[in-house]
Amino acid sequence: MKKSFFSTLLCLVCMTAFAQTSDQQPETDPIIINRISQWQDLKFGFMMHWGIYSQWEVVESWSICNEPWINRDGADYYQYKTDYQSLNKTFNPKHFNPSKWAEAAKNAGMKYVVFTTKHHDGFCMFDTKETSYSTADPSCPFSKNPKADITGAVVDAFREKGLWTGLYFSKPDWHCDDYWAHEWATPDRNVNYDPTAYPERFEKYKQFTHRQIRELTHNYGDIDILWLDGGWVRPEWSVNEETRPWLGCQGFIQDIDMPTVANIARENNPDLIIVDRSVGGKYENYQTPEQQVPDSLLPYPWETCMSMGNSWSYVSTDTYKSTNQLVHLLCDIVAKGGNFLLNVGPDADGNLPDTALLRMKEIGQWMQVNGEAIYATRPIYPFTYGEFRFTQKGDKIYAIFLLDEQEPEVKYDSIVTGKTTLLGYSIPDSYWFEMPMNLKTGKIKVLGSTTKASLCREADGRYRIDFPNNLTEVPHAVVFEMKRK
Repeated sequence: MKKSFFSTLLCLVCMTAFAQTSDQQPETDPIIINRISQWQDLKFGFMMHWGIYSQWEVVESWSICNEPWINRDGADYYQYKTDYQSLNKTFNPKHFNPSKWAEAAKNAGMKYVVFTTKHHDGFCMFDTKETSYSTADPSCPFSKNPKADITGAVVDAFREKGLWTGLYFSKPDWHCDDYWAHEWATPDRNVNYDPTAYPERFEKYKQFTHRQIRELTHNYGDIDILWLDGGWVRPEWSVNEETRPWLGCQGFIQDIDMPTVANIARENNPDLIIVDRSVGGKYENYQTPEQQVPDSLLPYPWETCMSMGNSWSYVSTDTYKSTNQLVHLLCDIVAKGGNFLLNVGPDADGNLPDTALLRMKEIGQWMQVNGEAIYATRPIYPFTYGEFRFTQKGDKIYAIFLLDEQEPEVKYDSIVTGKTTLLGYSIPDSYWFEMPMNLKTGKIKVLGSTTKASLCREADGRYRIDFPNNLTEVPHAVVFEMKRK
């Protein structure tokens, strides 16, 4: 994928700005920086939280963490944890077909995948030699399935559809005896012994982690993204007022030696993007605000990771965001310079929920018409204005007008006039937009329609878009293609 000098320069500027937020210098390797710029072109990714927890329809991993905010409906903690950790013996997703997942993601317009190879509970969705706690071990009934190495099957399926492959990996492992040692209680999410008092034991944990990283980045071909979670496992230099409470009641520093992790991960993948979430510095190549969208442009590469429903993992009674909401989120994120990583949790049998599949299909239909205003674009001031979201590519500027949920397919006489009503809906004055640059006025293209719209400039410098009422119906958001003067 060839990148323009401007795009690479923009990414360099962003990474330099990122350095101001960290005690450690960010990545400076031009190969990695260029790769991040390529990743920024993708815009839309697919995430899947899937593991043994899908059998109980409970939150991924966290229900075995002994912190006061966690609800187990009055169950005895130790019995609950024992029963949960035995779910590997019943995990047998007989409908697992990653090709269907990949097809659905591709049709949705998604360009990369991030799959949970191991969450905090330590259960490995890949063939590992480091523990028997995996889908490929005989203790798990799914081990008899030809796709028992679930991560390998997922990577192959998504790569075949042309998507970038990303692997989620939890730095903490609550099943490993060298992290949650059996001799002591587990009062919170952190290592339950002092690594400075037992350095040899914590070194064993580091080596265990390094070997699993080696398996993931050496056994599955060219991996594009290593997405590391568990931000309380971090070096001392990165601990600040915000992150110190994550270290729990004992405040142990848990440094797993990220320079070595990165060297191992990039031995076979020299342009691998690493996301050491929340840590900053050289090994957090982009930031990942969770379940939220920033108010405006951020001065570094970023990605909103968000669940389609209320839960990251599968819950049969979950409530999903509407297609209209999801399209608006995508447009808002991209206008502010980010990528959108949308999560869906498969069920215990390996099926994606029907509602999620419908949402993905409908997003894909919108993207087929309007994707050129999303992919490979960059933000342009003012980024957002009322119901408008702006992107740019070359000499083209796209004005994306977000339609209300109750009127996803109405035909407009005129948008942003401040005076017009359409089918009973009043368009307030705030829907005018301002832009500091001169745009070519006159006829402009409406994506998905053969009808032209008109771009006018008022005496006060504001722009207005008008078009006839026979415009083809477009759901969720209308995209106008404008050009610089």
